[in-house]
Amino acid sequence: MGRKGSPGLHVPRTIAGVALAGSVIVWPARASAQGTLSAGCQTASVLYQDACQKTVDVFAYLAPQLATAIAGGNATLGQGGTLGGLGHFTIGVRANAVDGDVPKIDNTAISTTGAVADTLAVKRVAVPMVTADLGIGLFKGLPLGVTRVLGVDALVSALYVPTYNSNSVDVRPDHPLKLGLGGRLGILGESGFLPGISFTYLVRDLPQTSIIATSGTDSLRVQNLDVSTRAWRVVAGKHLLFLGIAAGVGQDHYRASTSVGAEVNGFSSAGSLASPSLSLTRTNYFGDLSFNLPVVTIAAEVGRIAGGVLPTYNAFAGKPAGAGRLYGSAGVRIRI
Repeated sequence: MGRKGSPGLHVPRTIAGVALAGSVIVWPARASAQGTLSAGCQTASVLYQDACQKTVDVFAYLAPQLATAIAGGNATLGQGGTLGGLGHFTIGVRANAVDGDVPKIDNTAISTTGAVADTLAVKRVAVPMVTADLGIGLFKGLPLGVTRVLGVDALVSALYVPTYNSNSVDVRPDHPLKLGLGGRLGILGESGFLPGISFTYLVRDLPQTSIIATSGTDSLRVQNLDVSTRAWRVVAGKHLLFLGIAAGVGQDHYRASTSVGAEVNGFSSAGSLASPSLSLTRTNYFGDLSFNLPVVTIAAEVGRIAGGVLPTYNAFAGKPAGAGRLYGSAGVRIRI
């Protein structure tokens, strides 16, 4: 397992710390093909190969869950069409939660004589994320019979990643707040018995972040974590007195890159052990239900996301890394 007199059993807790930090921030990584090591881990010293590969696989497993928690479904909960032009806006806060699984690696032995393919246990958990959303009406659209078409809204989202430090985990974003930008194009304005139908596109990037997790003299480093998401949606919605319903379909595309380093049994890797990256596209379906008061809207959402393949060197009990996931959202917003 390790050098004589230094069994090297601190690393699992270190990886657990990085995984926990990642569940607050996000990190996707490109996994190797089943049965082969990732390129960076393969060329690393045998002392670091197992810690390196398990870190890459754990993040690859968490990646689609964490990204879904950020993206959610509808760009504006409960909203189908556009807002109605200049002078109309909506601002709100929402919480997303994915029906996820988090690897339990605190009891997993880390080899210091090369990578070993293990089956890692998982624990079913809700993977959360909280964001703020702003919609601004820009153009109410062109009249077409009893409705309007080609209305335009601007969309802004905000994600806050705080600096965090404990005895074992240090999270350092370059900038804690990151804004996402996008827009909504009205295909059909809601009127009479007609639903509102729109197309939205939203870009969200996380702050570039570094994570250092330590346990005793051992540590793992996830540095220059860079994540970007692109999501489009087609949504239809209708208000019936105080209730509103909406449903939509869309696609999420994630890109991310980072670098991984480690210190094991007092020996520190020189520079980066691996520089994993990810490019993943998934299909997203969702439905919303809202309760509309004169100014305030309370809304909930249920959705499912699936698609893409993420093979890993280590296996995971239960669902594979690229499995489809259910998610839910709840939020409140003020509309003018």
